[in-house]
Amino acid sequence: MTSNQPLLLSSSPRTVTSASPPLNNGTFDCLRNGNGSYVSSPIRSLNLSRDESQFLFEMPSFDNTNGPSVPGIRGSDSSPNRNPGQNHNPDAIRGSEFYDWEPQQGVFSLGDDWQALELGQHANTNATLRHASKSKPESYSSEVHGSPPGLSNRGTFEIASTTNILSLQKTEAARQQEDLAKGHHGSKPSKTEISTTGDANERVIHINDPKLTNDKYEFTGNEIRTSKYTVVTFLPKNLFVQFHRVAYIYFLVIAALNQLPWLAVFGRTVSLFPLLFVLCVTAIKDGYEDWRRHRSDKKENNRLVEVLQGGQFQYKKWKDISVGEVLKVYATETIPCDMVLLGTSDPSGIAYVQTINLDGESNLKTRYARQETASRKPEREPPSGIIRCEIPNRNIYGFVANMEVEVGGRSIPLVPSNILLRGCQLKNTDWAVGVAVYAGQETKAMLNSSGTPSKRSRLEAYMNRETLWLSFFLFIMCAVVAIGMGQWLERHRDQLTTSPYFRKKYFTNGTDNGEKCNYFGVLMEILISFLSSVIVFQIMIPISLYISMELVRLGQSYFMIGDTRMYDSNSNSRFQCRSLNINEDLGQIKYVFSDKTGTLTENKMEFCNASIYGVNYCNGKVTMDSVGQESTGRHEEKESIAEVLDRQVWRPKMEVKVDAELVRLLGKSFSTQERKVAHEYFLTMAACNTIVPTIIEGERLIDYQGESPDEQALVSAAAAYGYALIERTSGHIVIDILGERQRLDVLGLHEFDSVRKRMSVVVRCPDNTVKVLVKGADSSMLNIMSKTSNNNQVTYMEATENHLHEYASQGLRTLVVGAKNLSDEELEEWQHSYQEASTALIDRTALLREAASLIECNLNLLGATGIEDKLQDGVPEAIESLREAGVKVWVLTGDKQETAISIGLSCKLLTHNMQQIIINGTSKDVCKKLLEEAKATYGISRVETRKSFSKRQKSIDIAQAEGIQETEGIQAFPESRSHVIRQITDINDISKGHGIVGASDRHPPLALIIDGTSLVYILESDLEQELFDLAISCRVVLCCRVAPLQKAGVVDLIKSRTNDMTLAIGDGANDVSMIQMADVGVGISGQEGRQAVMASDFAMGQFKFLKRLLLVHGHWNYQRVGYLVLYNFYRNAVFVLMLFWYILYTAFSTTSALTDWSSVFYSVIYTSVPTIVVGILDKDLSHKTLLRYPKLYGSGHRQESYNLQLFWLTMADTLWQSLVLFYVPYLSYENSTIDIWSMGSLWTIAVVVLVNVHLSMDIQRWALITHAAVWGSIIVTYACLVILDSLPGLPNYWTIYQIAKSSSYWLNIILITFLALLPRFLLKVLKQRFWPSDIQIAREAEILRKTPGHLSVKLTEIKGLPGH
Repeated sequence: MTSNQPLLLSSSPRTVTSASPPLNNGTFDCLRNGNGSYVSSPIRSLNLSRDESQFLFEMPSFDNTNGPSVPGIRGSDSSPNRNPGQNHNPDAIRGSEFYDWEPQQGVFSLGDDWQALELGQHANTNATLRHASKSKPESYSSEVHGSPPGLSNRGTFEIASTTNILSLQKTEAARQQEDLAKGHHGSKPSKTEISTTGDANERVIHINDPKLTNDKYEFTGNEIRTSKYTVVTFLPKNLFVQFHRVAYIYFLVIAALNQLPWLAVFGRTVSLFPLLFVLCVTAIKDGYEDWRRHRSDKKENNRLVEVLQGGQFQYKKWKDISVGEVLKVYATETIPCDMVLLGTSDPSGIAYVQTINLDGESNLKTRYARQETASRKPEREPPSGIIRCEIPNRNIYGFVANMEVEVGGRSIPLVPSNILLRGCQLKNTDWAVGVAVYAGQETKAMLNSSGTPSKRSRLEAYMNRETLWLSFFLFIMCAVVAIGMGQWLERHRDQLTTSPYFRKKYFTNGTDNGEKCNYFGVLMEILISFLSSVIVFQIMIPISLYISMELVRLGQSYFMIGDTRMYDSNSNSRFQCRSLNINEDLGQIKYVFSDKTGTLTENKMEFCNASIYGVNYCNGKVTMDSVGQESTGRHEEKESIAEVLDRQVWRPKMEVKVDAELVRLLGKSFSTQERKVAHEYFLTMAACNTIVPTIIEGERLIDYQGESPDEQALVSAAAAYGYALIERTSGHIVIDILGERQRLDVLGLHEFDSVRKRMSVVVRCPDNTVKVLVKGADSSMLNIMSKTSNNNQVTYMEATENHLHEYASQGLRTLVVGAKNLSDEELEEWQHSYQEASTALIDRTALLREAASLIECNLNLLGATGIEDKLQDGVPEAIESLREAGVKVWVLTGDKQETAISIGLSCKLLTHNMQQIIINGTSKDVCKKLLEEAKATYGISRVETRKSFSKRQKSIDIAQAEGIQETEGIQAFPESRSHVIRQITDINDISKGHGIVGASDRHPPLALIIDGTSLVYILESDLEQELFDLAISCRVVLCCRVAPLQKAGVVDLIKSRTNDMTLAIGDGANDVSMIQMADVGVGISGQEGRQAVMASDFAMGQFKFLKRLLLVHGHWNYQRVGYLVLYNFYRNAVFVLMLFWYILYTAFSTTSALTDWSSVFYSVIYTSVPTIVVGILDKDLSHKTLLRYPKLYGSGHRQESYNLQLFWLTMADTLWQSLVLFYVPYLSYENSTIDIWSMGSLWTIAVVVLVNVHLSMDIQRWALITHAAVWGSIIVTYACLVILDSLPGLPNYWTIYQIAKSSSYWLNIILITFLALLPRFLLKVLKQRFWPSDIQIAREAEILRKTPGHLSVKLTEIKGLPGH
């Protein structure tokens, strides 16, 4: 196509012919070629999307001889009158549509009755679309049958390149005009003329037609698989996963090197044993777990459900269900897939489901079938239609879709209450029928079935640092051996032919006489010697440590789960260990970030206060001082609404305390304004919710089930005052108002969201008035109330605000209630906007929010509510103990500031002597000013880096502990128990003041209180550092009105700037991001479901258990694992160094005096069991002492059980012990005729005895199993030596039988053990005598308490703590 050749396209319906769906064929009647004449070309595809009337032309390219390829266009909405989301009836192609191509201007123009959708891209082009000016309207031609001529407003688009796709969409005006002319022009298109399709952001389901649904889109089946492996893939996939550990790759390389003949230090089979042992143990564990998953999957996939087939329901396996099929589920059965509800046994289409398998919530939830489908019986009238829904996603609380029950029918919006999710159970409903929309792995339950995010232990990260040091030592030793070998070869160059130890040729009389040995020259021999040394010294990197740590953590988790003191009888929940990687991190927590509602409080709401028309009804007293009236007391006798009305009324199952004065007010006539306001107040409480009422027959009781405890409390309170919600359907609700039932038609519901922070419902009352009833947070409600100059209204508003502050100061949760009548114009405008938003597939939430804003304005204030959420048992004591332990507790809540402060005081988080720093900024500049003023007032300095902060923090912790000990004059062996206890109480007083960084001692303790609005400006700007400086200088931080992501941002503020361990604890879905961000996440099994539990590392029933989890189990785990790592480093290093000293005396030949099997068994059998037993069971202090003196937890903050200094001390001790281990036998038998295998046997048993006695010196609590493990390992070693030395084929045959007869053998073992451990013993005595730690002092206190009267108690504690 040249630049001066116009193109006129026309499509005529007469040329459309039938073809295989979804494509339809036709021709362009007029296609002008390069010579100005027209050519005919077939249309490959004609596509109409019914709800949007979208036509899709797909045209082929043309030969250059007949003209260039036709430009394709996909544009965006160009009509200025276009109303997004408007639902229109589809229509067919009528007449001809003409489009002018003007290449001179590069403009493709459409008449006003069409608009472009989006630019399609050809495979060989990069087409783009830009809006162009609406120029030259006279040059365009438009002729549409059924629409009036003379359309002038035309949208134009500029085409940048060509493609073969043309997609157009009718505008609203054209469709309306064609609707008017339907009776005069044409008829509905046939199925051959229409092909329904979806774009990349939606899927199309044909109801009761799974074949048509799945033929094109090939949706996944309903078979699920949670297993990781199959029989074929198990071995390769499992090995691939295991070899993600670098240490395994290291040992694989070592084993491979040992297979080479000139590097074979050990036997080829023996060298593979350690790695194969670890791989096999892990593979067996993984295989067993996956077998259990396979068994569970098979059971799940073979369950049966009824599916509509041939006009009747027949049983079908779950795994055979396809998207589009209609299913029937009966009461108590589990939903097999995500399905849109079409009908239920209830005529109104209501179904009740329990989602405990999905989110852990046991309360019933209501789901509704659309009225258009609820009345149909599937057997007599098989359902049909089309559902367009969003692509599968994880959001279990969201669902965006539209449904067309009939072809060409109107589009019906579908919302989350119209879908039943896989895993839910049908309750209180005989049966429910639905169509499958998501199946198998695409269901929301399966998409959310990912495990807890993997977290890495801080101690394990430090361990890797020390592993690098050990690798460096290994390299040095191998280099020494290699260099020594080179020097030895140079010195003995002339003796290589006759040397008995190393030679170039054989000189024996055998067949090899005169043959060359494997000699490769000096340089190659040096390399071979280096690699051989790596093989000999391979266990310097302890491979057994990894499996030992896994087993120890598993054992620790077993005892934590079994701790009966962390069992919650109220929720019948035990402690859960959902992650086995971070047990030891529990002993180093410095910051605890806690939610308030449901975590510190019970999340069991009780309606306490009502503010109605400026009057506060509270605890039987009525106060009207705020409106300038006298306060009135309530009558002594208690009255109920039934007594006042003198009739039977419905009562809520939940017990509610009522105010007699308010009850008498409700018994009066509607003659006063106060009575009218009270009526609308309780009407709003009863109607504006999603509560499901369940009538208990015979008792006139109603049990209310709902997702929100707040709503349950409000609806129950309304029922207690005579406004009982009796029935709820998708279209109406029935409320028993003071004994008379009234039906309210529900016209629309705007559910609560975190942006609006309110909920509203539009109802039509029996008198045909339309009301909007709204409730929400005061921060979002007060500014949408009607602004009036009426003095009474202003006074009424001020009184309500005063009541809100009073409620918040008492720690109550507050809501504001409002309502207004809607005029016909307001109702029509809202309905139009609400319908558009409800049927939108894109941005439905935002559009619904805009629709809500049309009616949620200029409300009449009715009053406010105050709901009490009581503190959980033991919360104040737990927080106080954590504070004494040096743990900072921060509370992050969505409640208002006054409520949070009140709860903080009641739980002892805040104290009255604290100086409160309140940051409530409305802009970035204001926040910056407030932060700078606070820092200047209290002398808080800036912390520049994480490293500098961590060093200062650690130095302060150590200085405080040591300084206080010095001033107290601590003695290692006090004369009395009381003296020891006094010292323990005084030592390690961490952060007694207000902070640790730069704060002056002149000021009282600081508490920072900041709101979510301020955090918006701070966390997204350069003010983060300012907030960090201020926050870490405060003993308490309280964040109010914070969103879930802000909670995670606050955690990251500390985590990213310090090396301190963080723990987040919460109970709801809004705490998930915070839990996953923290180093350790703890979920509470509370009233808000199990989202927090499923995302957590540990889970428990109540906050108070956190005290025991950290102070007891955390301390034990950290102390055990820290010692386990150091001991494993020592145990393997002492063995390797012993071999190293021996090689120095064997011409650097990497010859070993130990048998191959003894070298392999050393870390796998001889010494592994005692390490694991001690790592699981050893306790340096009893649980009573740890709970009595929380400051002992500070040892984890100072890293007393594992640090770099301890590592170097351990290595120095290891060096000494290895020298003793080698030289004592060497010097003893220097001039004897003992053979090398006898010496190796002595070294084997000596090193095993040495490391086990070394371990026994550090064991704090001896139990029977500990004795069996430590001393039993020595016996097992002897047994193995006897067996190995009894095998004739081995070179050490009968060695142990000969050497054991010698007294020097036994004396050597005793002497080695004594000399090797003497420096360690003396150092321990000196340290405990002159520089005792707080742990050692507490240990002495326990020893002093061990009198005959307490002996039985001590034995019980040694054998195992109850639950431990």
